[in-house]
Amino acid sequence: MIMRPVDLHTHSTASDGTYTPTQLIDYAHEKGLAAIALTDHDTTKGLAEAMEAGRRYDDLEVIPGIEFSTDYEGKDIHIVGLYMHYDDPEIQRRLQEFVDSRVSRNRKMCRLLTEHGVPMDFDDLQAAFPDSVITRAHYAAYMLEKGYIKSRQEAFDRYIGDNCECFVPREKITPDMAVKMILDAGGVPILAHPILYGMSDARLRKLVGELKEAGLKGIEAIYTTYTASDERQIMEIAKDYDLLISGGSDFHGANKQDIDLAVGYGKLFVPETALEKIKESLN
Repeated sequence: MIMRPVDLHTHSTASDGTYTPTQLIDYAHEKGLAAIALTDHDTTKGLAEAMEAGRRYDDLEVIPGIEFSTDYEGKDIHIVGLYMHYDDPEIQRRLQEFVDSRVSRNRKMCRLLTEHGVPMDFDDLQAAFPDSVITRAHYAAYMLEKGYIKSRQEAFDRYIGDNCECFVPREKITPDMAVKMILDAGGVPILAHPILYGMSDARLRKLVGELKEAGLKGIEAIYTTYTASDERQIMEIAKDYDLLISGGSDFHGANKQDIDLAVGYGKLFVPETALEKIKESLN
C-alpha cells in the first residue's frame, strides 16, 4: 500500500494566502493528497467554501482548522486547531472579537503609513482584498500594486516590520487560551512550528509543559523549514510529553513562492499515519 501525504497547515485568501479555498482544495486533489487542513489566521471564513469544494472528491479529506496568533512572554506563538466545530456560535463570537481588534489595529497602521508618506486608506485596503482577514502581507501587496515600494520585502524592511515605525502590534490571546478555545469547540490543539520561535530546548519544553497542562494534544514535528536535527528535537519532545505528531507546509501560494503544497521546499512529507492518530484522539 502506497502511503499518501497529508498537509495539516495551509492558508487561503480568507487570510494571507493567494489561493481561494476552492482553488486550494482543487490543488490538493491534483497533488494527490489524502487530506488537507485549511488553517487560516484567526478566522474560519474560508471553511464552508473549502468543505463544499471537498465534497467533489471521494479520495480527499478536507479538515476544518484555524491558526491562532497568541502571545507568550513577548513571543508570537501560533496554535493550530484541527477538526473544530467551526460554526459553533461561541467560537464565532470570540473570532468576531479578533476581527474587531484587527480592524482597530489596521486603521492605526494606515494612519501611520499615511503620516510617513505612504498614503493608505483602510477602506480602500479592505476593498482590494474583500472577505480576507487583513494581514501585513496584504499591506505589502497593496503597496507594491500602488508603486509605493519596489518589492514586498521593502514594505517589511522600511515600514511594517516588527521594529518599524508604522507597525502596530495587535492584542493577542495567550497560547493556553487558544488551546482551551479549540478544545471547547471539539477540536485538536497543536503547537505550530515550534522551531521558528528561536527558543532554547529548556524554554521550549517549559512552554510545551504549560500547554500540555492546558490540554495541548499535538505538536508540529514535520514542517517545511525544519532540518533533520530540528525534526528529531521536536519528535523527542513529542515523545516526552506524549503529544501527537502533526505537520504541514504552511502553504500561502504566491505569498511564500518557494513553498509548495504538501512538499514545502521539495522534501516535506507528512504521512497519513500521523493524521490517523490525530483522528483517533477525537474518539
